[in-house]
Amino acid sequence: MIEKMTKYSFVLLKGEEEKFLDQLRELGVVDIKRSSVPVDAHSTDLLDRIGQVKHEIESLENGVDTHLTELLDQLDSLEAAEESIAPWGDYDRDKTEALGKAGVPIRFYRVRKKGFDPAWAEEYPLEVICDDGKTVYFVIAGDAAGFPLAELHSPLSTVHELKGMIKAKDKEIERYRKHLEDRKSEIPGLEARRNELTDELTVYLASLAGESAVEDRLTIYEAFAPTECDAKLAEALDSSDALWFKAVATKEDNPPIKLRNNKFVKQFETLTDMYGRPNYDEFDPTPYISIFFLLFFAMCMGDAGYGLLLFIGGFLLRKVDSLKSLAPLVTTLGAGTFVVGIVMHTFFGVDLSALPWIPAWMKKVMITGTIGGFEAQMVLALVIGVIHLCLAMIVKTVYATRNRGFLGSLGVWGWTLLIVGGVVVGALAMFKLLPPAGSGLWETYNTVTGLLGDVLSYLRLYALGLAGGMLGKAFNDIASMTLGDGSFGFGWIFFILILIVGHALNLAMCCLGAFVHPLRLNFLEFFKNSAYEGKGRGYRPITSSTTIK
Repeated sequence: MIEKMTKYSFVLLKGEEEKFLDQLRELGVVDIKRSSVPVDAHSTDLLDRIGQVKHEIESLENGVDTHLTELLDQLDSLEAAEESIAPWGDYDRDKTEALGKAGVPIRFYRVRKKGFDPAWAEEYPLEVICDDGKTVYFVIAGDAAGFPLAELHSPLSTVHELKGMIKAKDKEIERYRKHLEDRKSEIPGLEARRNELTDELTVYLASLAGESAVEDRLTIYEAFAPTECDAKLAEALDSSDALWFKAVATKEDNPPIKLRNNKFVKQFETLTDMYGRPNYDEFDPTPYISIFFLLFFAMCMGDAGYGLLLFIGGFLLRKVDSLKSLAPLVTTLGAGTFVVGIVMHTFFGVDLSALPWIPAWMKKVMITGTIGGFEAQMVLALVIGVIHLCLAMIVKTVYATRNRGFLGSLGVWGWTLLIVGGVVVGALAMFKLLPPAGSGLWETYNTVTGLLGDVLSYLRLYALGLAGGMLGKAFNDIASMTLGDGSFGFGWIFFILILIVGHALNLAMCCLGAFVHPLRLNFLEFFKNSAYEGKGRGYRPITSSTTIK
């Protein structure tokens, strides 16, 4: 649900802003309208410093920074140089230079195998150094006047020297990586510094939001806070030097949106924020998303085994600092997928309903067979789609009536009664509870409203679940083919590898589809039919445990 907001206006004498803002920060509930981008040299400098600290934290977490990247590039260059001079072997460079000074220079050449003429050795003092079947590397001692090939520069280093340089660079990289690993203990301090700089930037931008009045002797701030905090704020503001006023916030004030949901629903607020927070007079879609996204995701996955893996993965994510905020959602999606997977009778591509050892009570909850000649799971997807769309229209009608009154929402009422009423008529017709005339009414209704097209969008729930299950079964069948007569041997190794790799690929593809398509059904079908806009701004109170000096 959307928390009610109170609008505040603060009037201060010039020069009292910093002290007053520090008081608001300690309260931690006041959202002051502020600039969202750097507006001068100071705010730009703060933003740059925040970026530098953030980059340093990421470098330490990943174990890679600019200097390490440079070292790795240098190692790549040395290895490439070693590969290029390897055909010349470990020649004696000092002796070669001495011969050159004595008037017998050593000249280096390289030519394609098919371009090499053995007759050259009869005319020139030529010696082949390497012939790898594709290229011939050779040298000529002394005068090579008239030789048809261009001379190469002599190698600057020998293979032995480069191997030593590569070994030394490897050790340097190893030392630097250990240095980065040792510095990971600095991460908490760096994160504290980043938070401090972010708080400073927030307060500074908030201070710029004040309007000057009375010949630049007063500063006026506009702010918002949850209505439930009115008493707490009144007590604190009465002891401050500010003159303040409050009023009930309205949509026209564009107050920030703070959502209040229970622990289960709160996990899905991330999905709501992906589309946009509701306007102040809209409804909070998160409770609906929490139910239907979970159901749609589970149906698209459709495999209890994959749900079990996601459930375990959610617990493992709690140990990863950068991802632990998503751990509860992944765990919940995994649990939902496991339950729905049992209902859809699939476990790692295996049809549970066909196994004789599955308890009868469990088989009773599995959806199998057909309804009216159609797969029962497909019919279920369409029924859920109809319920989802009808709920969206009912929500739209309720909030239209609340915001505009009954007379102002008559049009919305008319369409909702037509569509929801048509669904009821259609359901009665499908179960043959209406005479033929009623069935004709249902066909006319479909033609007028086009509801059938929207409902068919929900077939993706059935199709994706079916595709994932069939692909999982296909990997099981391919793996089984490697067992042959079942005797112990290499076949079991391939059997295990195919199962692991195949189901890992299938799980990844299922997760992608199960995330994207349920989002589409919620963001497009539900939001469109419920008239949800989602253009509200988030609630960001100024708060900090430190004080900016």
